[in-house]
Amino acid sequence: MRIRSFLKLLILGLVAIQPLCVHAQESTSLQESIDSVVTQVKPALVRIYVVSTEYWEGREMKERSSGSGVIISPEGYVITNHHVAGHATRLICTLSNREEVEAELIGTDPLTDIAVIKLLPKNKRTFPIAQFGDSNAVRVGNSVMAMGSPMALSQSVTLGIVSNTELVMPKRMGFGDLTLDGETVGSLVRWIAHDAFIYGGNSGGPLIDLTGKIIGINEISIALSGAIPGNLAKKVADEIIATGEVTRSWLGFTVQPLLKHSKVQKGALITGTISDSPAEIAGVQSGDILTELNAEAVHVRFDEDMPSLNARMTNLVVNKTITMKVLRDGAEQSIEITPIKRENRRLRQSELMEWGITARNISFMMAKELKRPNQHGVYISSLRPGGPAGDAKPGLRRGDIVVKVGETVVNNIEDIRAVTKELLKDAEEPVSVLTTVKRKLDTMVTVVKVGLSELNDPALEVKKAWLPVETQVLTRDIAQAMNKADQKGFRITRVYEESTAEKAELKEGDIIVAVDEEPLTANQPEHYEELPALIRNYRVGSEVVLDVIRGDEDLKFTVELIRAPKLNREMRKYRNDIFQFTVRDVTFFDEVNQQWEEKKNGVLVDEINSGGWADIGMLRNGDLILAVDGTDLANVDTLKEVMEGIESKQPDAIVLKVLRGIYTVYIEFEPKWEKQ
Repeated sequence: MRIRSFLKLLILGLVAIQPLCVHAQESTSLQESIDSVVTQVKPALVRIYVVSTEYWEGREMKERSSGSGVIISPEGYVITNHHVAGHATRLICTLSNREEVEAELIGTDPLTDIAVIKLLPKNKRTFPIAQFGDSNAVRVGNSVMAMGSPMALSQSVTLGIVSNTELVMPKRMGFGDLTLDGETVGSLVRWIAHDAFIYGGNSGGPLIDLTGKIIGINEISIALSGAIPGNLAKKVADEIIATGEVTRSWLGFTVQPLLKHSKVQKGALITGTISDSPAEIAGVQSGDILTELNAEAVHVRFDEDMPSLNARMTNLVVNKTITMKVLRDGAEQSIEITPIKRENRRLRQSELMEWGITARNISFMMAKELKRPNQHGVYISSLRPGGPAGDAKPGLRRGDIVVKVGETVVNNIEDIRAVTKELLKDAEEPVSVLTTVKRKLDTMVTVVKVGLSELNDPALEVKKAWLPVETQVLTRDIAQAMNKADQKGFRITRVYEESTAEKAELKEGDIIVAVDEEPLTANQPEHYEELPALIRNYRVGSEVVLDVIRGDEDLKFTVELIRAPKLNREMRKYRNDIFQFTVRDVTFFDEVNQQWEEKKNGVLVDEINSGGWADIGMLRNGDLILAVDGTDLANVDTLKEVMEGIESKQPDAIVLKVLRGIYTVYIEFEPKWEKQ
């Protein structure tokens, strides 16, 4: 019995051991596949550092971000996401060998969230590439690897399986649409869902199968990770590389899946048409059931079916008439319709610095949404607080449409730039101009002082006498703690070196109780101005006699009063509007407080505008700029002269030598100059 039990256990043990052996073999095979894929694809991975432009509060703002991409051609074309590089002003790619290569944006497509950039090596060469596979062949359960640079870290690989090959946003769960620049990405994209971890910075990186082929471009992470199918991404990328853009057709009607309880079994429900669109011209009506498009049957019962239909409608040949069939009141009708080129819903924004606004031209669909009769005018997308447009009476607002400046009709951004240039041609100060805007149904006028005000030379304070010491009020509590109850006056906290106070032998800790025998009455913190105010009544160069308590001694000191050093607000300033920073000359107090061993030439950074080139270059408030491109700075006038020379030459980079605390650092600005 025991022998039989032993044999039974042994057999069970062997049965149990067998799957473990198989699993070990599978693990070895999987590991070999992973190793092979990493070796094959990693040389084509790139980490992308991006300086992009965004627009708010009336300014073009620069932002730093990072993403991933993969090289898809030997010439150095890299595919990534639109939301990574679509607004790029400057692109730096780090290759798998850690080499940094600058890149340029070739084209971008917010509707599919795909962008293409091109590497610009100093020496022309070919690059290792990753190849696309067939995303239509992907099946649920397939093993996949997500490759990229999460959180801007070095390239990484995560492993998972395909969870869903037709992922759409579940509207009923409150997710809503994924929109970029006004475009609904989910209208064309059904994501490949997978459980390989992706994080911020993975965007644009490839989803790879175990043969080393690209089957998707990673984009989203909502519980599951989601990748844009590789076939769609490749098609978009190829067109961008060939032409710099993606051309799509537009019919002008909106459509949705058939209603759940519809008696119609096949087709898609046309919900409405856009006025002046091909659909309206062709006679398409709300409630029609689209059954056939360009000789191909249509069947849309579920949300997952919509991207395929949308793709068919946008892939038609522009300006080539096609036939579509609809059911209307139970009868089938044929309709001839001519698709036109689809325009982006939101056109690019621009900063109009002289107006203190950001603005955009009005697209066809934007005009419809705004219920405008045409696309004329300039749409204000944001205003700078305290800027010319915002300070007008009445002030302009976001959503206003500028239609006239003075007597000049404004149809677009180019018009308003031209009239602004003419307006300010010979002006040294902002120019007031009557401005007409459309605000919904109202036509409003206001006066805007257009232009940038120069920083005025600060008014110098009247020459005031100054006792070269710093003090604190001898409060009641302090006096009592020092066993000098009821004593009033000021305790010296600092005596400035090589000053008349030092020569008179005043010392830190002395308590000034009277000036020229006039007793001081300060005994509360709010009385801090009593001594300075009293001193300011004297002329510069006068001598005063101070009654001082030092320890247990009562002493008298005669001190010459000198002219008060200039304050920060009295120093000359310079503002650079291209790099967006403001500096001022150095004060006596700067030198003392920074404890510089000798007088420093240079200019102090007084203000950095967030999102400007100076901010992106990591210049900081309080930095002392010593030199720019090798030119030592004596004062703000020197810097202004240097910057004007730089702006005329427009170099790729500007180097600033900066003193930051006790450290000297070199900062590099890499601006993207506007093309002349």
